[in-house]
Amino acid sequence: MPVRLSNANLGRLPKEVLVPQYDRSRLTPGIVHIGVGNFHRAHQAWYLHRLMQEDLAHDWAVIGAGVRAYDEAQRQKLAAQDYLTTLIELDPAGTSAEVVGSMIGYVPVEEGHGPLIHQMADPAIRIVELTVTEGGYFIDPVTKGFDGANADIRHDAENPDRPRTAFGAIIAALRRRRDAGVGPFTLQSCDNLQGNGSILRQTVVSLTRLSDPDLADWIDSECSFPNSMVDRIVPVTGAKEIELAHEIGIDDGAPVTHEKFCQWVIDDSFCSGRPEWDKAGATFSDCVHDYEMMKIRILNGGHQVISNPGEILSVETIAGCMAHPMIGSLFGKVVREEIVPHVRPVPDTPTELYVDLIDRRFSNPKIVDTTRRVASDGSSRHTGFILPVLREALAGDAPFEGLALAEALWARMCEGTREDGSVIEPNDPFWNQLNFAARTARADPRAWLNQHQLYGKLAGNSAFAQVFAKWLKLIWESGTTVAIRTYLDA
Repeated sequence: MPVRLSNANLGRLPKEVLVPQYDRSRLTPGIVHIGVGNFHRAHQAWYLHRLMQEDLAHDWAVIGAGVRAYDEAQRQKLAAQDYLTTLIELDPAGTSAEVVGSMIGYVPVEEGHGPLIHQMADPAIRIVELTVTEGGYFIDPVTKGFDGANADIRHDAENPDRPRTAFGAIIAALRRRRDAGVGPFTLQSCDNLQGNGSILRQTVVSLTRLSDPDLADWIDSECSFPNSMVDRIVPVTGAKEIELAHEIGIDDGAPVTHEKFCQWVIDDSFCSGRPEWDKAGATFSDCVHDYEMMKIRILNGGHQVISNPGEILSVETIAGCMAHPMIGSLFGKVVREEIVPHVRPVPDTPTELYVDLIDRRFSNPKIVDTTRRVASDGSSRHTGFILPVLREALAGDAPFEGLALAEALWARMCEGTREDGSVIEPNDPFWNQLNFAARTARADPRAWLNQHQLYGKLAGNSAFAQVFAKWLKLIWESGTTVAIRTYLDA
């Protein structure tokens, strides 16, 4: 029978499972992490756990937090197992498991976020991290500026003591710290955004300025917002992952599976200290922007290239997409010919070798990363990962046929049905708008590009519009496979 995961049962787990070698009762908090999903537990929490295993960073333990009602369910799951997490590494060479213990608490999720504000105002907290997805920073997708018109943002500006958003809670905590003379903390985004620290600064300072300009100036000058690049493929947890933990011998209500590869590149800018993450394998670098661009354009952009046709053709996993003769070849051609020319090299990582690495990672059959997960939230991911490359290609008279095809495939996916007739359930915060535009674009492709909140001036680029219309027409008339083959044979 699998052993229920808890502090008391760590000694009863199978001997091949790595467990914390440190006394968790002696850990003290130094970090609040907002957005305790699978990625955080397999990435930032794992790096910290590795330090703790070396008898380091015991005063940097994590307190988890969330701001949505569904986060409370996650809190209860983790509280029931003393905030421990089973990480299961899925590699073609074999499967292994490790229990991570760097999280020691989770703030109750309440309206107005009083407990979260109180926790962040604690002088012991020196870093507040966030993984709230690419679309969670209230960014205008065209201008990339702050979206001050959002209803939740307007609420927080008018009710700074009863915020709805994570950013409103952060501001309330910083106000308390300033007024008490406690000092600032570092704000660290761990999301897949180029310049994620700069974007986080923009969101927090801009929101603060709507209600308290003096506090906004204090945050801007006193807090640190380091940019970083994070990378590890971490699938969603479902019944199969829970059963896999059972097979290993652990009864974990929220285990996490992940690939072996892991990378974290960070700008060393922390106003109140930091753990020595470099001793656990992280890289502190002045070239974070270049690492970000390589990863976001090749890995995240590549994900969008293959996941949309995968959804249309009912391919369930990313590994399945790479094994598909058309979709796997589409990845190789678009990335090597149309994305790589717009990526700057980084130290010790030749771009072509990086593409090969991503190809192998995507193709790992052990990682059951669903096509649906990767294809979701396209309104954030296409605008962040594909369209910047497309703009550069058009400006430099570089090839863009495959990028335009990727956009046409996204439009086809958002119509809401697969080629086998099954329904694609809504997978984007703006699904209703996307679906209406996609259905209209079947007869008039301009209807898709006229979503100016996504495409901006690209909608008026005749060269792009013509190629996009060509691909979308071919997809609807002859099917996705024919369209991809036509591109590959060109």
